[in-house]
Amino acid sequence: MKIELRPGPPGTNIEVQTMENAKKRILSGIQPSGDLTLGSYMGAIRNWAALADEYDCYYMLADLHTLTVRQVPAELRRHTLTQVAAYIACGLDPEKNVLFVQSHVPAHTQLGWVLDCYTMFGELSRMTQFKDKSAKNADNINAGLFTYPALMAADILLYQADLVPVGGDQKQHVEICRDIASRFNGLYGDTFKIPEPYIPQVGARVMSLTSPESKMSKSDKDPNGCVYLLEKPEDILRKFKKAVTDSDACVRFDPTCKPGVSNLMQIYAAATGQTFEAIESEFAGHGYGDFKKSVGEAVVELLRPIREETERLLRDKAYLETVYRAGAERASYTANRTLSKVYKKVGLLAR
Repeated sequence: MKIELRPGPPGTNIEVQTMENAKKRILSGIQPSGDLTLGSYMGAIRNWAALADEYDCYYMLADLHTLTVRQVPAELRRHTLTQVAAYIACGLDPEKNVLFVQSHVPAHTQLGWVLDCYTMFGELSRMTQFKDKSAKNADNINAGLFTYPALMAADILLYQADLVPVGGDQKQHVEICRDIASRFNGLYGDTFKIPEPYIPQVGARVMSLTSPESKMSKSDKDPNGCVYLLEKPEDILRKFKKAVTDSDACVRFDPTCKPGVSNLMQIYAAATGQTFEAIESEFAGHGYGDFKKSVGEAVVELLRPIREETERLLRDKAYLETVYRAGAERASYTANRTLSKVYKKVGLLAR
């Protein structure tokens, strides 16, 4: 078995397997455009923490992607640092996972431009996220918003990722990445590994508390629809108290006919580990008031240690700086190897 020494935390190196039986690699990331949500945690981040023993995991803070929508600079910096702390507080050990800020690895934009030149206009125009964001930001339909799938493909392909954790509604992002990679490989020979979407069997798809037909999102126009990881307990309880249910007054899992109640059951199940049958039994004969109070309290207790640990880490900014700098160094090592190969394939003169 071949072992390479690669950059680790400042002043150290780490041993990495480089042969065929090395761990498969996973790449994912979340934009630091606001505080992390309960949906992000239950649907993604909580599952990521369990993958480190089985996979070689790279998790980025996709700050470059936030720029397609106007950001307040100071708030973007604050959100990015807070998200580094929250990643760690959620169980992503920086010794076992590569945690890095996207803009700290220049190879992302460098490969992104190359892939722009191998991505077709028609492919980009069919992307649903472009249509959705264009409708929401009609006064700022910029080129970055249109071409973001090429940068997203670069994010993935730079690291020769085998798997990309996505929700069932995000498979289109991986599909266009696969198309771009296959097109490039067809022209220049095997260059990129073709990634597969990784859709975990466990992990709740958390919907808005006020519009349960829509996914919970930090961009929700109704502030009561979204719960944030670092929210105060009293605010979380208030939001669940106001959560949309129905007039049936029966706690029963039926996403089609009872989307609001089913969403709350999904959240309660994810927070407590109970089955839907057990939840239905627990609240048989109870009104929605009792049920919503219990869901809110379960979420408060689930998030309490994460909030407290995030706040503790944010008081140690020097430590957080060592984490994201070491992560950028490790990510750059892998990314630059791919970028050099691509530059050579397309005919760019080596430095």
